[in-house]
Amino acid sequence: MDHTRPTEPLTEQQAAVEAARLIADAYSDGAPAATRYADTRPLPTTGDAMPWPQPGRPPMSQRATDLSGLMVAGGIASLPAGAAAALVTWAVGQANPVSLAVAGSAPVALVLALAVVARCLRGVSLRTEEHHHFQAPVVQYRAYDQRTARGVIARTGDNHRNR
Repeated sequence: MDHTRPTEPLTEQQAAVEAARLIADAYSDGAPAATRYADTRPLPTTGDAMPWPQPGRPPMSQRATDLSGLMVAGGIASLPAGAAAALVTWAVGQANPVSLAVAGSAPVALVLALAVVARCLRGVSLRTEEHHHFQAPVVQYRAYDQRTARGVIARTGDNHRNR
């Protein structure tokens, strides 16, 4: 049967013959096998309780979770240094609450400062790439000038180099 041209509706006898042919083709050895099946049934529920915030950390994005873990690790890493500073000031007899607070918060401030610097330098690349597309024979010269000042009497040196 040609399906490229519109035809008239089939009679009952023609429809039965066509249905029998399609069924025989489907069960034959040359029929194509299904390669994918999508189950359209709804997923089963695991209980009848309403959604409720679970104990522990609240749900967050992956980036927020990573940063949260980094902050917890930084806080835990600063405890030994802060405890050592507090122990030293207590042993010396200078256990002032302000000095204890400074000694305890200094490592955390250092970690936070390093994290800010690392975040600022994340996208910085030390190498620059140049891409040129030419349609004809091209000779390319790359040169740079470098000026240095050295010494107590500022001896200046000029360099012109080709790369």
